[in-house]
Amino acid sequence: MIMSDDNIVKIFTASEVSVLILKGRLEEIGITSLKKDNFKSGVAAGFYGGPPDVVDLYIKEKDMDAAASIIKEFEDNQLK
Repeated sequence: MIMSDDNIVKIFTASEVSVLILKGRLEEIGITSLKKDNFKSGVAAGFYGGPPDVVDLYIKEKDMDAAASIIKEFEDNQLK
């Protein structure tokens, strides 16, 4: 999937497992997302890219309103 850099926003940062769960929930309602793992990217390129357990999730800015309730519910459940 390709997303233009000028219209994406970071919505969540957590472990890869948590990010994949949220990514799946967003896809269920038709929202495309982009997972970015600096550690794996760095290792693949031959240098250190960041903490190994931190992954970012991005969506298109235009999808923020539709995604807001899913993100909030997910974050609230993560705190329990």
